Amino acid sequence: MRTASLLLISLALAGPAVAQDAAAGRAKAASCAVCHGQLGISVAPNTPHLAGQPDQYLATQLRAYRSGARKHEVMAVIAKPLSDEEIQNLAAWFASIKVEARAP
Repeated sequence: MRTASLLLISLALAGPAVAQDAAAGRAKAASCAVCHGQLGISVAPNTPHLAGQPDQYLATQLRAYRSGARKHEVMAVIAKPLSDEEIQNLAAWFASIKVEARAP
């Protein structure tokens, strides 16, 4: 009984889930490719790679740009009009890209 209660409490605290659609995120990410690369691997030295990043991290950062809590002249303009669903979809797309690391 205690386990079931804890499960219900944790689900209630988690808030409503937002469906993630990586295919929709891929379509929306076309404008991201200019700076972050076609598959989220940046070629610019001061632009981060997005491919393979955890979706929660990406969504949190996009929301921070959208709200102004995180500052970047270009990203503020890009993130401002994004809905929560679009942010989740973009995050799902970039998180779904597999990145492989190899030791030298």
